[in-house]
Amino acid sequence: MLAAAAVCPCPPLLVPEVAAGAAPELDAVRAACADALGVLAAARPDLLLVIGPAEQSGRGVFPQGSRGTFRGYGVGIDVHLGATGRPAGGRAGEGTGGERELPGSLAVGAWLLERYGWAGAPVEALGVGEPLETERCVATGRELAGRAARVAMLVMGDASACRTLKAPGYLDERAAPFDAEAARALGTADLAAIRELDAGLAHRLKVSGRAPWQVLAGAAEHADLAGELLHEGAPYGVCYLVATWS
Repeated sequence: MLAAAAVCPCPPLLVPEVAAGAAPELDAVRAACADALGVLAAARPDLLLVIGPAEQSGRGVFPQGSRGTFRGYGVGIDVHLGATGRPAGGRAGEGTGGERELPGSLAVGAWLLERYGWAGAPVEALGVGEPLETERCVATGRELAGRAARVAMLVMGDASACRTLKAPGYLDERAAPFDAEAARALGTADLAAIRELDAGLAHRLKVSGRAPWQVLAGAAEHADLAGELLHEGAPYGVCYLVATWS
């Protein structure tokens, strides 16, 4: 059953070396993510699942030890999923991960765990395709919640990328209302509202978090968790949300 969850954004700019001179602009987001990971640790889960959006090649399950990299951004930084612990589920021979590289969102998740010293439960990750239908997202979450007696989730994903003229998706007047409702739903653990997020509109607004959030909603169906919104902001025209459920 789901014991706790943290919702964090997944821009590579969270990594200070990638952001370079702009790194201080996301200090508040990094601090909120650190607080959110503290909630996960306090829940003492038996298994931590990192869920994030992924392109076709990055979809599916990644075992503990799987490698991600930020070398494509000009910095020599590699990460390994849950590097300090034993393989998730205790399966021998998976501690160094498989051949597939973590997609960007999960690499950011692995970086957060390394930066803030995750040393608790074993870790696995799941890359979710952005087009995945709501019902399949919810069904996946239900299945994941049954993986252990106490499951925690680190759910990666951004809200809209259309908040300003210079945003990656240009300005769209629908973005701010969408983000406000997503922030409210995540901050109150409103499962029905999260399930009702419009997948088509989310795609048009370049929302990467819709499918992972709906996976979380499925996992939390019988958990009776309370939500708290730790951060909401839209630097660079992209909305970043940090929330906890416990």
